[in-house]
Amino acid sequence: MVIFLEFLVVTVPAAMVLLADYVPYTWSIPTALAACLLLPIRRWKPWTAALICMPGLIGGLGWPPTVVAMYRIGRKSSVPVMITWVTLATILPSTLVVVTQSLAPAAALLTFTFSLFMAGAPTALGALITTRRELTASLTEASRARTAELEAREHGARASERARIAREIHDAVGHHATLIAVESAALAATTEDPKTRDTALRLRALAKEALAEMRAALGLLNTEPTPGFEGIESLIDRARSAGLTVTYEDQSGQPPPPATGRAVYRIIQEALTNVTKHAPGAAVQVRLSKKDGRLRVSIVNGPPTTRTPPPEQGGHGLHGLRERVSLVGGTLTTNTRPDGSFAVEANLPSGPSKVDADDSTFGGSARNPANA
Repeated sequence: MVIFLEFLVVTVPAAMVLLADYVPYTWSIPTALAACLLLPIRRWKPWTAALICMPGLIGGLGWPPTVVAMYRIGRKSSVPVMITWVTLATILPSTLVVVTQSLAPAAALLTFTFSLFMAGAPTALGALITTRRELTASLTEASRARTAELEAREHGARASERARIAREIHDAVGHHATLIAVESAALAATTEDPKTRDTALRLRALAKEALAEMRAALGLLNTEPTPGFEGIESLIDRARSAGLTVTYEDQSGQPPPPATGRAVYRIIQEALTNVTKHAPGAAVQVRLSKKDGRLRVSIVNGPPTTRTPPPEQGGHGLHGLRERVSLVGGTLTTNTRPDGSFAVEANLPSGPSKVDADDSTFGGSARNPANA
């Protein structure tokens, strides 16, 4: 198909040159035919093809190949280049005709107008087709991006709904089921009546089974497991790779329980996210320590380079963190310091939960009730 098209590009202008009934100069036909034969060059070097057509234009028979060359310039060149070549293709032949034939002003104006149309029309057509194709590609890309955005919003809405349902299950079921399991175990340990002890143990086993079912439901709702304390260093490394300047200091000693470790991970993650949003370029100091048997988490970032609202004035990330920290028995505070820096500080329990691992609503697997 390409070869056939190039054949037409060469032969049709050449035929038009040969059919001319007026030949101004003896060299007019050879120069015009040479321009026709060399038109395939325009696919790689449009300027060269247009330049080769100039002698044919001066000879008076170069318009057929020039129209093809100017169309290619319109397709592949910038606006300044198009204007330059249209100007050359207009002035050169028109000036020669006006001078050699001593045309009157009206005839000279008509000659320049004709040359401008012959050079400008194919150039404008080529530029129009190129612009249309670019616009179509841009609209296609915008439609694809809009579709991806809608899918991302839908996915985010589903994730938010799963998280909301998980919190409802945890708040409504987990607390009471845990208390039932703990108080049943206490009753079994303190009663002297064998029947009461057996009933309390069965009740404890049922409560633990309910907790296990709830954990399974939470696992289904939250399809992506939350990283724990062991993932903090990887989180810091990813933040550094993204361009943040992060100083990390861990003086906490022994890792905390899994639930606390997950809370610490989320605190640091949300704080780094807020720095990226509200204080881009600010240095961040992350410090873990222990005091009075409790784990202290401190994330402090320097003042932002531009004025932006502090994190607590937008979004719900810190509000969700307060809920998470509260569930593990800790507290979370945020404040903007006089120098413009922002601090996120958490105080978390570092020891084992007040209920055993099997009675915790934060994970673990239930033990055999026979061993209770």
